[in-house]
Amino acid sequence: MGAMKNVFSIDLEEWFCVYNFDGAIPREQWETRESRVEQATLAILDLLSKHNVQGTFFVLGWVAERHPDLIREVERRGHEIASHGYYHRLITKMTPEEFRTDLNRSLEILTRLASAPVRGFRAPSFSVTRKTRWSLDILRDCGIRYDSSMFPIGFHPDYGVPDARLEPHALPEGLWELPMSVAEVAGKRVPCSGGGYFRQFPYAVTRHLMRTCNAQGRAVMFYLHPWEVDPGQPRVALPFVKRIRHYNNLDKTLPRLERMLNDFEFTSVRSLYGANWAA
Repeated sequence: MGAMKNVFSIDLEEWFCVYNFDGAIPREQWETRESRVEQATLAILDLLSKHNVQGTFFVLGWVAERHPDLIREVERRGHEIASHGYYHRLITKMTPEEFRTDLNRSLEILTRLASAPVRGFRAPSFSVTRKTRWSLDILRDCGIRYDSSMFPIGFHPDYGVPDARLEPHALPEGLWELPMSVAEVAGKRVPCSGGGYFRQFPYAVTRHLMRTCNAQGRAVMFYLHPWEVDPGQPRVALPFVKRIRHYNNLDKTLPRLERMLNDFEFTSVRSLYGANWAA
């Protein structure tokens, strides 16, 4: 392995910011919850430094506003800063004007903290879908050069663009789209991007799917959240499926991540694709 570079990305948010918790922890309660993002992010940063990997961190503006030194540390270690919006609101639940306001608030904060221009965006819960394609024009107008939100699958209840292209490509709206990775196996699209799929699948399955993706000529867009390496986070009462999606195998994530960093080569979006939108 090592012939192909893949992208390592982090969606930098608190454990309680996730969409799964919308009904259990409203935003009005965020300030009252224990913050655990720094220790979890630093654990990831240390592991990346050990393997000499630079990645792209899609940072939630709400978190950046409260932990500016953490965001500066992410960049100091050589990682790219990109936007994950401000409030982790799904685009499917916002009007165009609400989305523009949320995005601009995020960019205002991140631009103050990062020394390099903020060019990338990833929507919370991959909520750039057919119904929210109007968001791409707003991203372009606000200075974003690439989006990494489209998930080329059709089975998930909350996100997905079933017929989306699998490889990075230029969009008619003037952006580049870097879709989340799926491997084509027996005519089916199987996610191998990370996150919950990384925790639920045995590592051998993830490794096989990532190698399949590379063999098909595509770099893997891998993602993870800091809370996914934090098995000590507070437990919240959730329906069974959501509980499994959030808490299953949290204690296995860091060891699996170490194995993956030994098996594959990674870099940031800016390093791998930046020439496509360089000013």
